[in-house]
Amino acid sequence: MNSTTATPSPSLGRQLYTMTWPMLFGVLSLMSFQLVDSAFIGQLGVLPLAVQGFTLPIQMIIIGIQVGLGIATTAVIARAIGANETRYAKQLGGLVIAMGSVSVALFSVIIYLLRGPILQLLDAPPTVLPIIDSYWIYWLVSSWTGALLYFFYSVCRANGNTMLPGSMMIATSIINLILDPIFIFTLDMGINGAAIATILAFGAGIFIVAPKVTKKHWMTFDWHDLDIGKSVRSIGNIMGPAMISQLLPPVSSMFATKLLAGYGTAAVAAWALGSRFEFFSIVAVLALTMSMPPMIGRMLGENNLENIRRLVKIAVMFVLGFQLVIASVTWLLSGGLANLMTSESEVSMILNYHLLIVPISLGPLGICMLMVSVSNALGKSYTALTISALRLFAFFLPCLWVGSQLAGIEGLFWGAMVGNVLAGTCAWFMYQRALGQVEAKLVN
Repeated sequence: MNSTTATPSPSLGRQLYTMTWPMLFGVLSLMSFQLVDSAFIGQLGVLPLAVQGFTLPIQMIIIGIQVGLGIATTAVIARAIGANETRYAKQLGGLVIAMGSVSVALFSVIIYLLRGPILQLLDAPPTVLPIIDSYWIYWLVSSWTGALLYFFYSVCRANGNTMLPGSMMIATSIINLILDPIFIFTLDMGINGAAIATILAFGAGIFIVAPKVTKKHWMTFDWHDLDIGKSVRSIGNIMGPAMISQLLPPVSSMFATKLLAGYGTAAVAAWALGSRFEFFSIVAVLALTMSMPPMIGRMLGENNLENIRRLVKIAVMFVLGFQLVIASVTWLLSGGLANLMTSESEVSMILNYHLLIVPISLGPLGICMLMVSVSNALGKSYTALTISALRLFAFFLPCLWVGSQLAGIEGLFWGAMVGNVLAGTCAWFMYQRALGQVEAKLVN
């Protein structure tokens, strides 16, 4: 009995590693590009930066649609492959590409036509309107090409291939970094040049990935025997909650910033720097949230819940161990890191609190993020949404407020730490419950 339970683990661990490492480097390259891109735009002055600020809320909605459909794609296609329904999986691939490209294109056109009322709603000053008028055309096209490329990546991942999307993320980031200064500064196109560089980089990615997806027979537009209504509903059942889940963090971030603003601009600046550091610290977790769903979806299609349990356990143990190492190194080097990240002494002092306290809880935070991803892959999208909502609005924000009331700015960071630990613990138990429900459904 012991041998049967122990033997699959190394194999599962190797599979997880093979699926995850390409996504790790892909995500790192995208994050690095975004940092450099922001630095380039920052050199253009205040107005282009303000334009980016007013663009951000709309961008979050487009990313929400994109990621929501991507999550649904991976879950539904991987499950079909696991159940040996290869033709259905191919048809779903084609359906997702068509659905995604058309929906993002329609949304982009509506956004551009309604740009006046939207900017009034955001209280945009008249000085940014002429820049937005020209910039939003290029930016919306770049968002559409980025979304389409992401949908192709999702189809690849659903079919168990993370190498192609991972390597293409690196390639498109490098192309973008090369083109950015040329279009922004050399051709003197400013912020519009940044969007054009992105269009060309993502466009190149589509021209490379699309033929490969077609050649590997991962999608087809032959839907004569496909129940399109039923398929769209199965995608929508996961996409809707996943999309809402993506829109919750920006709302939570607004409340957190409002709370921090009471301690002055130095506190807000330190929080922004600390949050950016956290984002890089959990990059392995982000990669796992992309690599695990196709594996879980396939196992679910095979009705192999025991392997799902083992896979999740391996990932959880890795995340807790890896994040503990990062937290320990950060704790030892916190003072030096804070001084390296800012030259402002007040910001550095507050940032030091952040680096000493919050990273301890990044393991449980990683567990919470993983459980959201796993729940979506199990088809339990409302469980995933509940985990996300509880993390932010039942644990994180209330703990921030209580901590700040008890011990000021330092207490606020202790609150963030406690909130993350509670969220991770709750997410684990909710995942166990969701898996139990899936098991009961399979038995019946």
